[in-house]
Amino acid sequence: MYRARDLASDTTRPSPTRGRIPRLITRVVLLLLVVPLALIVAFRFVPVPITPLMLIRLVQGYPLQHQWVAYQDISPALPHALVAAEDNRFCEEMSGFDVAALRGQVDAWEDGKRPRGASTITMQTAKNLLLWPGRDPIRKLIEAWLTPQIALLWPKRRVLEVYLNIVEFGPGIYGAEAASRGFFHKPAAELSPREAAQLVSVLPRPLVWVAAPPSPYVRLRAGVIERRIEQIRPLLACTE
Repeated sequence: MYRARDLASDTTRPSPTRGRIPRLITRVVLLLLVVPLALIVAFRFVPVPITPLMLIRLVQGYPLQHQWVAYQDISPALPHALVAAEDNRFCEEMSGFDVAALRGQVDAWEDGKRPRGASTITMQTAKNLLLWPGRDPIRKLIEAWLTPQIALLWPKRRVLEVYLNIVEFGPGIYGAEAASRGFFHKPAAELSPREAAQLVSVLPRPLVWVAAPPSPYVRLRAGVIERRIEQIRPLLACTE
């Protein structure tokens, strides 16, 4: 009888692993929440040494050309061209999202049209800084989570400074300084408006399009960007 009672009591004891799994999940979730936030806070003040995309490209066999420069050492023509090409309302966005553009994409989807995307400069900064390339839903969801944190913790000029120092301008070429020296043989501070527009023109496909010598498409796109800068100049106040 004693042995039977002993065995019965053993079966009612909770398994040691039963409590460990929830604790492990909690720790992983906290880690995933805290680490990106800590990096966002740190990179508000310190240069970004490397990004996930740079590591991916190294594994793929591309070189790594990257030289951080301060925002004041980048020609004003480059952030002007970036805002004109990628996100006209950048200076007005409080959350890092272009709400009007997002609403337009939802309307297009409801009408059966293919959404063209509404990615802002802040969203692209979150992706380039902490995430991997691609359009999978998980990455987009994490990007949407990180974007308002960057928008809240960083001033607009810091968003532009980080973006222009880490974005991929060509195979193995990251940031304004490396791109300027690689394509135009001059520092980023000396970029002309046309050269800045050519650099920004390749951003959708930097592994395919080349800033210099420009293809007919890049040349045409650069001209459109230059004209748009003049049209939206009142919206460029935060880039100064």
